[in-house]
Amino acid sequence: MTALLFGTLMIFLVIGVPVTFALGLAAVATIWQGDLMPLLIVPQEMIRATNSFPLLAIPFFILAGFLMQQGGISRRLVDLSNALVGQMTGGLAMVAIVTSLFFAAISGSGTATTAAVGSILIPAMVAKGYDRPYAASNQAASGALGVIIPPSIPLILYAVAANQSVGDMFIAGIMPGIVVTISLLIYAYFYARSHPHVQTETVGRGDLLLALRRGLLAILMPILVLGGIYGGVFTPTEAAVVAVVYAFVVGVIVYRELGVTELPKIFRDSAITSAVVLSIIAAAGLYGRVILSLQIPLRLSEFTIGTIESWVVFIVLVNLLLLVVGMFLEAAAAILIFTPILLPIAIKFGFDPIHFGIIMVVNLAMGMFTPPVGLNLFVASQISGSNVTQMTRRILPFVVIVFVNVLILSFAPIFSMGFLK
Repeated sequence: MTALLFGTLMIFLVIGVPVTFALGLAAVATIWQGDLMPLLIVPQEMIRATNSFPLLAIPFFILAGFLMQQGGISRRLVDLSNALVGQMTGGLAMVAIVTSLFFAAISGSGTATTAAVGSILIPAMVAKGYDRPYAASNQAASGALGVIIPPSIPLILYAVAANQSVGDMFIAGIMPGIVVTISLLIYAYFYARSHPHVQTETVGRGDLLLALRRGLLAILMPILVLGGIYGGVFTPTEAAVVAVVYAFVVGVIVYRELGVTELPKIFRDSAITSAVVLSIIAAAGLYGRVILSLQIPLRLSEFTIGTIESWVVFIVLVNLLLLVVGMFLEAAAAILIFTPILLPIAIKFGFDPIHFGIIMVVNLAMGMFTPPVGLNLFVASQISGSNVTQMTRRILPFVVIVFVNVLILSFAPIFSMGFLK
């Protein structure tokens, strides 16, 4: 039955079946063939998987991201980032990275970050002498910060799957997100150094003050949301609602760039995106129930503990596994499938659940810009006009950089646990 469960899933994914249907059909086929449980369990389990208060934060953070994109907040974040680092060597690539960091701290979505920031900065980078595949690759990798920096939808999903505090996961994600950001900035600098034709921006002191004044409300948003969570003022779910209200008020009343006539489209796009994510969660919940029914975590745990004696070997193998998984499976589905399998083993090897969650999320963030199914890769490709094949060579250094970061975070828990001690 285990071979049937995983084999049918891989076949469905290879032939291009959407992830939701691939997970659901593989689970139903295994239940039916193995007579594991009544098929009445299928809708019950899918409803149970989505019947969680923390998951309510997901559609609200998605809506906040769309409101930001249309309400002028993302453009002001670009202007502020440009004023801060645009004059440096590799400045415009750094602007994309820093803006993605700011935007990620509000939207919680890697794809939304890539689309919102990339639509502005990829054409600007090309105009300054960057080749299109590099500009698109830089933005695709930077957009993955939306998965790491809190509030992050995958962090919420892991917290629910692992029965951990969403607030603790958010706190643990701050330093890893900064570490990855710094690594990307360093690469942007050396890339520009090796390509002298790349132009830098000219930014004066007055430009910085103007950008700070115009972008003040934009950068206050993550401070309000995260500060409220960490200060115990509201829960992460309530914080998502606060983010929506803040983005609406700033976009409509303060900046006046968001018209009431645009709201129906924003609500529709947000509903569609939320439905896609929540349907994956529902199908993954059913798939996870079948995994537990087959006692796969228990058997894998016994095998691993009996075969692998070193926690170092274990975590290296886990990272390699998640690297491959992220190439073919969306982060949401991968987290919900592999958390119940890998977490019990990690705990037996002495890993803190919060620390292990950060390792999983950062690792799977690579999958968002890694061929063949990285969503950020396709979004950036569409914006830049480069095909994915052209981007493959340019994206490899970013994959190596983030994977090195994953290894550092794996062996140095202080980065994820430091603020929790």
